[in-house]
Amino acid sequence: MTISRSRRQVIVRSLSLASIGLLTGFAGRAEARRPERHPHIHAAIRELREAKRDLEKADHDFGGHRVDAIKAIDHAIRQLEKALEFDRK
Repeated sequence: MTISRSRRQVIVRSLSLASIGLLTGFAGRAEARRPERHPHIHAAIRELREAKRDLEKADHDFGGHRVDAIKAIDHAIRQLEKALEFDRK
């Protein structure tokens, strides 16, 4: 059985993409297994970003405190990021 040139190219491309996907998946899993330094700080940053998104989308202004809360969240995130950066030095 002979395979046409175009069919062969499709097969080679498919195998190449599958290989890249597998390698990318393995690399991601290997990195995920590495313990994260300061997991609570990283979790706090994620939660603060989520809270900020919720406040930004909110229809209510919370008695005028929404804007100040968003500013405080931005400040808290910056401080936590600086703390993580300081630890890398």
